[in-house]
Amino acid sequence: MSIIETTPESTAAGPVARIYADDLQALGYVPSHTRAMAVNPEALAAWRALQAAIAGSLGVRRYELVTLAAARGLGSTACLLAHGKKALKFMTEDELIRVAHDYRTAGLPREEVAMMDFAIKLSTTSATMDDGDSQSLRDAGFGDREIVDIALAAAARNYFSRALQALAVNVDVPPGLGRELQDALLAPVRGPADHPADAPAPAPIPGD
Repeated sequence: MSIIETTPESTAAGPVARIYADDLQALGYVPSHTRAMAVNPEALAAWRALQAAIAGSLGVRRYELVTLAAARGLGSTACLLAHGKKALKFMTEDELIRVAHDYRTAGLPREEVAMMDFAIKLSTTSATMDDGDSQSLRDAGFGDREIVDIALAAAARNYFSRALQALAVNVDVPPGLGRELQDALLAPVRGPADHPADAPAPAPIPGD
């Protein structure tokens, strides 16, 4: 549990109140990660603008798949669960379960497998990457702008996920995320090396 003191919804004002309101409208509740990052509302607003700029260029489906791959490489249960829920907007639960278990055999197009491979490598061994990694994306059909966007999406997830892990921010299970899908999303990061402070917890109740 994080020691960071966050602003309750009942006393939120100004930029923090607007950030909370956006999440209430979009998600139906204010996640723990929003509460923690809203301690610096200007930085959180800039982060959300960056997300929108990258996703708008790359495309939402590709952005979310890259994000899931990066979160998997980072062992970020918070981001796996949150973006697993978001991925249901363009993929059925059965399809997402297959992707979560093994995206390479889940029936995804070749180019999506390539970009997820790239995101995992960036999130685990980025110091070893070279032009060959970018070439693998080009060989899969991506242009220069798309290659840069894939790198930006994965790197951006590293920024946010690592901040949440470093601050031991509570992990929420988004409402409506079934147990089978939760298990599938978290299976690759469970085991002896789990992050004790990064384990799933019930979603907060709006207004608590």
